[in-house]
Amino acid sequence: FGSSFFSGSATRRSSPAEDPERAAPSHVRTCFFAAMVFTGIVEEMGEVVSVERKANLEMWDGSKSEGFVLKIKCKIAVQGAYIGCSIAVNGTCLTTTAFDAETFEVNCAPETLRRTDLGDLSVGSLVNLERSMAASDRNSGHFVQGHVDEAGKILEFKREGDSLWVKISLSNDILPFVVPKGYIAVDGTSLTVCEVNHHEKWFNLMLIAHTQQCIVIPKKKVGERVNLEADCLGKYAAAAVGGLGERVAGLEKRLLRAHVTAGAAISLAALCLMLLARKP
Repeated sequence: FGSSFFSGSATRRSSPAEDPERAAPSHVRTCFFAAMVFTGIVEEMGEVVSVERKANLEMWDGSKSEGFVLKIKCKIAVQGAYIGCSIAVNGTCLTTTAFDAETFEVNCAPETLRRTDLGDLSVGSLVNLERSMAASDRNSGHFVQGHVDEAGKILEFKREGDSLWVKISLSNDILPFVVPKGYIAVDGTSLTVCEVNHHEKWFNLMLIAHTQQCIVIPKKKVGERVNLEADCLGKYAAAAVGGLGERVAGLEKRLLRAHVTAGAAISLAALCLMLLARKP
């Protein structure tokens, strides 16, 4: 239970104290809060109340440095919170550095700002929030680590009945891991990919009416960015197969060199026999 998972609509997961029927058996209860996992089911939308670049954040050696700090107002995400706990903000796994009954603060590293849409946030922006998941909870979404691959752009909204089509751009970096009917996390929401266009580099998905009310995507405009994280299982599988492919390619090169060497040896031997046969 050392990795992070996330999932995609807004339902609050009750704790064992709130729902005795969900209490873990005694033999596993000690690890109930030991896991740091997420499901992609967004628990609520929070509101950014401050965005600051603080120059007095303390480093490991006692020196001071500038950092990017978000303060977010919410109701559910702070329940059961503690300093150091992980909360997904638009699908980005962040560490809580301060909190009270209504707000919490997180620091965003430079790599986080480069990879995600969090640098686009301003006071009043709404964000998807999800607390880390308890070990005994159901995962109604998919395994999402909260490690955003990149920020794509919303290309189009299109209605169909009570559902909403959303078309989103993506780069070649994650295109191989996005497949029709596969999972993708968009701003931390576990969603199903519908179509993928490899030539034009986009994919689309469909939001049901309930999900439209629970997440930030429909509230954004065409051209705005959303965080994308491809299915981590697909990435691990591709990495494993990729390593195998490299080894096979290496073996094929060595085999080709062996064939060339053997062919040259045979040709040389044939030439020697011809020369020997010409001798009186």
